[in-house]
Amino acid sequence: MLIGVPKEIKNHEYRVGMVPASVRELVHNGHEVIVQQDAGIGVGFSDQDYIDAGALVYPFATDIFAKAEMVVKVKEPLTVERAMLREGQILFTYLHLAPDLAQTKDLIDSQAICIAYETVTDARGGLPLLAPMSEVAGRMAIQAGAQTLEKSNQGCGLLLGGVPGVAPAKVVIVGGGMVGNNAAQMAVGLGADVTILDRNIETLRNLNIQFGNTAKVIYSTADALEKEVLAADLVIGAVLIPGAAAPKLITREHIAHMKAGAAIVDVAIDQGGCFETSHATTHQDPTYIVDEVVHYCVANMPGAVARTSTFALNNATLPYIIKIANMGYNAALKSDKGLLNGLNVMNGKLTCESVAEAHQMQSYYVPAEAMIK
Repeated sequence: MLIGVPKEIKNHEYRVGMVPASVRELVHNGHEVIVQQDAGIGVGFSDQDYIDAGALVYPFATDIFAKAEMVVKVKEPLTVERAMLREGQILFTYLHLAPDLAQTKDLIDSQAICIAYETVTDARGGLPLLAPMSEVAGRMAIQAGAQTLEKSNQGCGLLLGGVPGVAPAKVVIVGGGMVGNNAAQMAVGLGADVTILDRNIETLRNLNIQFGNTAKVIYSTADALEKEVLAADLVIGAVLIPGAAAPKLITREHIAHMKAGAAIVDVAIDQGGCFETSHATTHQDPTYIVDEVVHYCVANMPGAVARTSTFALNNATLPYIIKIANMGYNAALKSDKGLLNGLNVMNGKLTCESVAEAHQMQSYYVPAEAMIK
């Protein structure tokens, strides 16, 4: 199979779909890889590094999309990239379609086979291709939140861990999954006053065992959520429903009654965000203010630590890339239920029910199993 790796073009996105070691592995398996010029420069890899690994380097994205049977990316294709997709071509990347109607329509029109990292599952129902970026984003959320609280960034001027004689900042984490867990580890490590809310009793038990008395673990009711959010200095939104739009758990009214200079970091922004006042921002212009609350809603947060993120992502995606390349998409999807769960769009149909429901496009929905021969 001929696999193509274009350069990412989203604002301040430096990650790359495949590192040279991944290219070498595919070449070793008998496949061809083409890489766009400077695709890996943001994570420290030159074009020569890819050539030495066995790839061919082409100057333009048009070359990659025109030639490749499978395109491997990191972020969702932007409008100019979606226009280059063609019928029968495989796209393997993060898609986050539930909050993005324009992308959903374009992928349907492209007739391409679009497999989303974020809905691929493992044997236990976990999300193996989302997990590494959730780990990064959770840890980064506390870094971003700490900076956002600084007075120079229009925050209230609090140090997360406080100092002797001065209380630490109160950090509330909404969602105790992979993102929330990693955010809590960082916040606890910095000495913050940490509270985690979740509705899954088993998750709460595990968090309680993990953190003991270093973090408060609370069952999330409307009353508990309101109480904790209004008392918080920093709120981390870490709620995920795989493939679906994130629920708007923190309302405009909650925001209006938060402390002046408090901060929120909405890690769920890729799926539309879990704050009613959220809208996606970029690393170039990461924050805005609503009702004196500073909002940090960068949609590709892990892109800021591109080298760490790229290696973590490649470790997870490479076995799936090899499987698809070795077997072809049809046989690979048929043999792996978890990979099949990643199929979101195929031959002009939506194969992810959550996306169809989010956009009220049920007429386009066909179960993924029905699309595989």
